[in-house]
Amino acid sequence: MIDLHYAPTPNGWKISIMLEELGLPYRVKPVNIRAGEQFNPEFLAISPNNRIPAIVDHAPADGGPPFSVFETGAILIYLAEKTGRFLPDDLRGRSTTIQWVMWQMAGLGPMLGQHGHFALYAAEKIPYAIERYRDEAARLYGVLDRQLGKTGAYVAGEYSIADIACFPWTMTHKAQGFTLDDYPNVKRWYAEVRARPQVQAGLAIGKFVKEPFDEESRRVMFGQMAKEVLGQK
Repeated sequence: MIDLHYAPTPNGWKISIMLEELGLPYRVKPVNIRAGEQFNPEFLAISPNNRIPAIVDHAPADGGPPFSVFETGAILIYLAEKTGRFLPDDLRGRSTTIQWVMWQMAGLGPMLGQHGHFALYAAEKIPYAIERYRDEAARLYGVLDRQLGKTGAYVAGEYSIADIACFPWTMTHKAQGFTLDDYPNVKRWYAEVRARPQVQAGLAIGKFVKEPFDEESRRVMFGQMAKEVLGQK
């Protein structure tokens, strides 16, 4: 059994999708990130970066005590290695897949996250910041589109953790004002991945309750509470 400490965000969806794809038994441990539960000592013990998601594997392959993993790229690789699925065994296939997972972790996710923050959530609209991150997000969509055109299939060739890493962030395209018509290879890939029953099941886990995004939520999610918690250490 695997515990999934989770909130329904693009990063959370990566792991709920992966677990559904693998068919592993898991139980969801909701983390209310608007209420600041990601700063609770119990959560920090398994995710020291106070970010969701994180997992605890109660049956690790070494037969030892429960093992916790944080950071989505690390979790995807851990689960792929545990099951022997969605990560090729050969040197080139494995390296290519991990390269695209790292690309998502270092580029696609952070840049779309920053664009979403400044364009959609920031109390003060800063044109320079919005334009800066929109341009970078558009560039990264272009990189993904060219790669998918090159493979003609999935990000690293065959369906893998690279697709599971990238797909949830592309789900934000409409909210962020992008159209996949500008990226035909992404549009084709997006439809194929979205249609997978396991992906749909992963996306259905713990949908957000519609709540107003008030100043307290802003304080918790965008840094002020983190400063307060760190100041107490």
